[in-house]
Amino acid sequence: MNAPMSRAELLALPPVIGIVTAGRVLGFGRTKSYELARTGEFPCRVIRVGRSYLVPTAVLLAVLGLEPNRPPLADVPDDDSRGAHQ
Repeated sequence: MNAPMSRAELLALPPVIGIVTAGRVLGFGRTKSYELARTGEFPCRVIRVGRSYLVPTAVLLAVLGLEPNRPPLADVPDDDSRGAHQ
């Protein structure tokens, strides 16, 4: 099994990725990824092109709660540091 992808690796993915890569991001193996895509149960939108299954990276990132232009939660100041509470 491959190590999980870092946030930087996820954000560097091309606009569309294969089902195996998308499955890896979600913690699925190759066989499970194809099975879920074939049965329509993959957790995000899958595009069928001929015999290939493709996943739009933006949709996958949304499932993970990641937005390309948004800093990680650890980098977002909380209300206290913005002076919201006095």
